[in-house]
Amino acid sequence: MALHISLAAETIGHIGPLPVTNSLLMTWVVMLILLLLALASTRKLSLVPNAIQSIMEIILEGLYSFFASVVGHHVKMIFPLVASLFLFIIISNWGGLLPGVGTIGFNELVVAEETSHETLVQEVKQETTGAHETVIPIEEEKKVTTAEEKTTTHATKFVPLLRGPTADLNMTIALALIAVIAMQYFGFKTLGVKYSHRFVNFHNPILGFVGFLEVISDVSKVISFAFRLFGNIFAGEVLLAVMAFLMPFIAPMPFLMLELFVGFIQALVFSTLTSVFINVALAHEE
Repeated sequence: MALHISLAAETIGHIGPLPVTNSLLMTWVVMLILLLLALASTRKLSLVPNAIQSIMEIILEGLYSFFASVVGHHVKMIFPLVASLFLFIIISNWGGLLPGVGTIGFNELVVAEETSHETLVQEVKQETTGAHETVIPIEEEKKVTTAEEKTTTHATKFVPLLRGPTADLNMTIALALIAVIAMQYFGFKTLGVKYSHRFVNFHNPILGFVGFLEVISDVSKVISFAFRLFGNIFAGEVLLAVMAFLMPFIAPMPFLMLELFVGFIQALVFSTLTSVFINVALAHEE
């Protein structure tokens, strides 16, 4: 089996005009996992919790304490967002490491190469006289035929059914946009119109220029958020694929443990930076 590495997510089907990629399908799987965990942990709430409720309470209490130490009294307002980002990203990161993700799929027929060329067929009447061969240069006796030929080569390409959601740049850009838009939402919700002074200030030229820099800073946050998460997760999956291709049973194990750690760190970094930037934006006018 050939090594399969694709920078972009592959289309595996369509729902009407909507193309369904393997990363989108895995995103639905992650959403289903989160939904089932929420239902299982809240279906029968009790003072003496069952195993699932206990695990979820430990996770959420730990996250709440951590984010409270980062943003202080704003934690109640932003905790649902940052906790949701953390849980979604970590399950997406770890989901890309599950057996079968990236390895189970189908072969798709593709056009590998299509070439066109011209052939020249020339017939020249020759006359042999004694030991010498003479070519008679008469246009009427010269036949030239030009034809265009096309050669199409078909090949198959392996398309995996599932791909880690955060190994798709479209997903990481969407998450980054959610984080940056949430900063503006919480800013206007908390400070009202005064929050706009962060970007627009006509009373002070220096603050007006700083506001322009703030706009550039928020746009750059989208780029840094998206490419940091995508780069780390995609590079890890490529590393695992190469190790598994070279030495399937032994070499991938230490790298797999490393990627579990990287997946956790990237989820924590993304959600933590989101909370820090929101806190900084809210503290700008305070």
